[in-house]
Amino acid sequence: MSQSLNSIKVAVLAEDLYEDVELWYPLYRLREEGAEVIIVGSGRASTFKGKHGLPVTADVDIDAVSSYDFDGVLIPGGFSPDYMRRAPKMIDFVREAGESGKPVAAICHGPWVLASAGLCKGRKIACYFSIADDIRGAGGEFTDEAVVVDGNIITSRIPDDLPAFMPPFIEALAARKI
Repeated sequence: MSQSLNSIKVAVLAEDLYEDVELWYPLYRLREEGAEVIIVGSGRASTFKGKHGLPVTADVDIDAVSSYDFDGVLIPGGFSPDYMRRAPKMIDFVREAGESGKPVAAICHGPWVLASAGLCKGRKIACYFSIADDIRGAGGEFTDEAVVVDGNIITSRIPDDLPAFMPPFIEALAARKI
């Protein structure tokens, strides 16, 4: 069932070595639902290369936007979240979005950014198993499930979980229109 996300604006964060399918699948699903999707880069470059070689060009650098300009944020996995964590403005952006109650979705290694933003404490978080200790260290509870919704934070483990991951994010975004 299609949700109308017309007038909803979503930031998809980008940096090198993102997991290609974890950026492109959500981007197209959100666009199919009518959302305006903006690729927000770290500012280190204008084009970023995925783990499997697919490039993505940022629509805008993190320095030129505010979390207040968006209704939600998606953080793809791969190794890009490690680079994102090195950009203080990306961390601030995610923290502000999360603390203001906007839907923040992160998959695979994406919850690393949630940890750096202080958004894991007291929450159940799904992620790639190798960063479970990082999530625990940030005060979160690692949960090995295809998708976990804890308030406005929506997390998932691996690319195979994308079909389970996207519907709750789309529903959370649609609820912002009400």
